[in-house]
Amino acid sequence: MQRTWRSLKLGMKSLLLHKLRSGLTVLGIVFGVAAVIAMLAVAEGASRENQERLQALGAVNIILDSVKPSEEAQAAGGRPARILNFGLKYEDYERLMATVPTIKKALAYREIKKEIRNRNRTFEGAVIGTTPLYADFNRLQIGKGRFLSDADNEHYENYVVLGSDVAEKLFPYEDPRGQSVKLGSDYYTVIGVTAPRASAASAGTIKAQDYNKYVYIPLTTARLRFGERIIDNRSGSFSAEETQLSRIILQLGSTDQVRPTAPLIEAAVKPWHPKKDVNISVPLDLIEEAERLARQTALVLGFIAAVSLIVGGIGIMNIMLASVTERTREIGIRRALGAKRRDITEQFLIESVVLSAVGGILGVCLGVSLPMAFTYFFPTMKAYVTPSSVMLSFGISVLVGVVFGLYPARRAAMMDPIEALRHE
Repeated sequence: MQRTWRSLKLGMKSLLLHKLRSGLTVLGIVFGVAAVIAMLAVAEGASRENQERLQALGAVNIILDSVKPSEEAQAAGGRPARILNFGLKYEDYERLMATVPTIKKALAYREIKKEIRNRNRTFEGAVIGTTPLYADFNRLQIGKGRFLSDADNEHYENYVVLGSDVAEKLFPYEDPRGQSVKLGSDYYTVIGVTAPRASAASAGTIKAQDYNKYVYIPLTTARLRFGERIIDNRSGSFSAEETQLSRIILQLGSTDQVRPTAPLIEAAVKPWHPKKDVNISVPLDLIEEAERLARQTALVLGFIAAVSLIVGGIGIMNIMLASVTERTREIGIRRALGAKRRDITEQFLIESVVLSAVGGILGVCLGVSLPMAFTYFFPTMKAYVTPSSVMLSFGISVLVGVVFGLYPARRAAMMDPIEALRHE
C-alpha cells in the first residue's frame, strides 16, 4: 500500500511538470464522458416521453379507428358512391360487446371538425360526441365544473365541456361555466373545462390527440344534432362522407388477454368492412416495440459517444509514450537502484489511470450539467440522466486509462537498464 501511494505521488508530480500537456490530454476524456452521459440522457428522455404517450393509450386496450378507404379499395367495391360511407358502425360496437367475452369496458365516440363560436370569437377545433367513460379512458382532468354524465346522454342534453385552449380563446376574461357556445346551428351550455394536458401524439397507426382543442358533448346529442353525414359543398363541388363512429376503445381485464383477444376482434369486425376502412391497433405491441427501439437507440448513441472516449484513450497513450521516451534515463536509474519491472509498470499505469480518472470526474460533472441546460433552453424536449449512465461512463473512462496506459507502461518496464542509462 505504501509503495502504491509512493508511486501515485511520483506519478502526480510527473504529470504536474507538464500541466498544459496533461490538461489537453484530460480534455479528451472529459468530452468523451460528457458526450456519453448527454447522449444517453437525450435517448432516455425521448424513450420516457414516448412510453408515457403510449402508456396513456393503455396497455390493456385495443383501439379500432375509422379510416378513409383508399381509391383502390373504393374501386374494388364497384362504381364509387356519391356519398362515401365508411368506418365503424354502432352495429360493430354492439357485435363486439356481444361476442368478445374478455371486454371489461368499452368507449365509442365520434369526432367532427367544427368551428366553435362565442359571439365574435371563433375557434377551429373538433367536437367529440362521447360518453362519461371518455375522461377515464384518456385520463382527462377537469379544471372547472364537471364532465359529461350518463344522464346527459340519456336526455340528449345540449351540454358541452370545453378543452383548455378553447376556453382560453373563447372566454379569455370570464368563467365559461353557464355560458353558451355555438356548434353548427345550435347553442350548447358550458358545464365544465378540462385541465391543460400535453398532446398525446403517438406512434404506429394511432392518430394524435390534442385534447386541449376539443369540446365534448353527449354522443346521443351529437348523433341527433349532426347526424352521420358530413357534406362539403364549396367552390361549386360536392362531396359527402358518412360515418357513425370515429373510434372504439376496448379495455380488457389484463395484458395477458390482449393478444388472444385481438384475433377475436378482427373476426368480429373485418368481414363487415371489405373496403379496409377500419384499423385495429394494439398499444401493447407499440409499447414493446418502443422499448426495443429505445434500447437500440441508446446503444447506437452510446457507441457513437464512446468513440470520443477511444480518441481520449489514444491521447493518453500518446502522452505516456512521450513520457517514457523523456524519462528513459530516470527509468534506467531506478532499475539500477533495484526497482523491478513491476514497479516501473505500476508507476506509469498509475499515471495513465490518474489522467483518465480526473477526466472522468470532470466529464461526469459536465455530462450531468449538459442535459439540465438542454431542458432549460428546450423545455418541450426532455433529457434524463440515469445513475447507470454515470457509472458506466466513469467506469469506461478508467478502463480506457488502464487499456491505453498498459502498453506504454510495459514498454518502459521492458527497457534494458544499461541502455537506458546510456540514453541522453
